[in-house]
Amino acid sequence: MNIGIYEAKSKLSQLVEKAEAGEEIILTRRGRPVAKIVNVAPAARRDRASLLREIRALARRVKIPRRVVIRDVVAEGRD
Repeated sequence: MNIGIYEAKSKLSQLVEKAEAGEEIILTRRGRPVAKIVNVAPAARRDRASLLREIRALARRVKIPRRVVIRDVVAEGRD
């Protein structure tokens, strides 16, 4: 289904319901497709043990100097 952005603003709830039901909604601007509303597939649940294994494996691969201040890293990323 294609719908203009202007019209979609007034029908957003209905469009989301259609997307939840599996329909793909294409938003257009001046007749050109610019965005898509689709149903988000539920994320696969993963057990805690496998997540911890992945985190530990990542920690072994990534070396962060001990003197790094997390606040500084976050602030640097915001600049």
